[in-house]
Order: sequence, then C-alpha cells, then structure tokens
Amino acid sequence: MKKITIAVVSVLMLAGCGDMASVMEQVNTVTGNTTPALTNDEVIRGLREALTVGTNNSSSLTSKLDGFYKNPEIFIPFPAEAIKVKEKVEQLGMKKQVDEFVMTLNRAAETATAEATPIFINAIKEMTIADGFAILKGNENAATQYLRDKTTDQLKIKFNPIVKNAIQKVEVTKYWNPVINTYNKVPFVEPMNPDLEDYVTTKAMDGLFLMIAKEESKIRKDPMARVTDLLKKVFK
Repeated sequence: MKKITIAVVSVLMLAGCGDMASVMEQVNTVTGNTTPALTNDEVIRGLREALTVGTNNSSSLTSKLDGFYKNPEIFIPFPAEAIKVKEKVEQLGMKKQVDEFVMTLNRAAETATAEATPIFINAIKEMTIADGFAILKGNENAATQYLRDKTTDQLKIKFNPIVKNAIQKVEVTKYWNPVINTYNKVPFVEPMNPDLEDYVTTKAMDGLFLMIAKEESKIRKDPMARVTDLLKKVFK
C-alpha cells in the first residue's frame, strides 16, 4: 500500500501540465482501478448537458401560466423601493389595482423566460475544461453559479428588450399608471416612478437562476434525474 501511495503521489507530481483526464488514467493504472476515467470531453459534454436539461426544465416551469405568480419561491412582489406607493394607494381604496399590477409583473416575467433558453445555451457552449472540472467537484449549485457569474451582464442586456416586450404584451403600465398617478397627486409626497423594466428583468433572472440551481442539485443528488447515459456517467 505504501508503494502504491508513493507511486500515486509521483504520478500527480510528474503530471505537471497534463490534463486532468490523463492524470486520472495514470492514477488508475498505478492503483489497479479498472473503472475508466472521465475524459475532458465527457466532463464538458456532461456538464453542458446538465445545464441544458436544467435550463430547459426551468424555462418550462417559469414560463407557464402562474409559473412566477403562484410560486412563492420566485413570486415578484410590489417593488420594495416604491412600497410607500403601495401603502398609500391601498389606503385610498386601490388595493384591487395594486394586486392587478403585481399580477402583470409576474405575467411579464413568465412571458420573458419563455425566450431565455437560447441565450443560456449559447453561454453554456463557452465552458472550458478547467471550468468543467472545477464545477464537477464543486457544490450542488456550482454549475449554476458559473453560468450566473459568466453571463449575468450579457444576459441582462439581451433579456431587457424581451422583458420590455413582455411588459407591453401584458399591459403592465395599464395597471401601473393609475396607481403611480394617484400616489404622485397626494400632497407632500415625493414623486416616484421606478424602472419597471429593470425590476422585472432582475427578478425574472433571479427566479430563473433559482430554478436552474434546483434542477442542478436534483441531477447531482437524484439518479432518477440523470436522464441520459452521459449524465449518469459524469454524476455517478
């Protein structure tokens, strides 16, 4: 056993700049492990496949009717920075209008996330070998966090016009304008008009990433969620 341990250490030290798959193959040879090591290609393809499955499932969940509105984990509330608006107009008898406005915020997010999958897929393709092995050995949402870190700025730029169209489609301003106009007419209040497009964009992305993280965790923990042979091999 001592000789094997020394040999393994030697292989790891001498591997130097070799790729991880080659190192693991050498270690397996020394230790007599007959289980084939994962190749770099398998790791990258497996992680891309996992994220593709996760993003597809998440987009399907969030984009359906009430995908945001009736999911307490990702429900989009009245903008926090304008909470005084909500409180004041509800006192003036406009709770129904407030509720309708909140519903349209969630409808906009549901509409927008239906078009998010292609954006995520393009980002997934950029994953490197080093990224792949770090993600494979990372925590249960390492792939999702990688995706978020690498793509948030780009996604926000691309996602914003989708949200803008969704806001127009579900007529958010139709319900927002009466609320904010009523509030701004109240004597001595500070006029407010938050950026609804930015708010919905941020919340929609937050909700979508949360669902992707849940899908990733499921694939890592539950063998039944590994729906392809490659996922079964990479996440065994």
